[in-house]
Amino acid sequence: MLRSARDKKWNKKKIRALRLHLKMTQTEMAGELGTRQQTISEWELGLYEPRGASATLLGMVAERTGFEYEETP
Repeated sequence: MLRSARDKKWNKKKIRALRLHLKMTQTEMAGELGTRQQTISEWELGLYEPRGASATLLGMVAERTGFEYEETP
């Protein structure tokens, strides 16, 4: 079964890659997502992973902007 970008798990590398793909600072991305810069930083450091609405919103942004990410070993 195919899963949309909205359903995929977000880890620190993928969040940072999305932010760089969008050419945004952590502060700019936080503004777009309606969260704090510190939250983006904590996600990128791997202290927390986005859940619920935040994960869905990241997926929607990724889908809308054509972001594709392949995990490298």
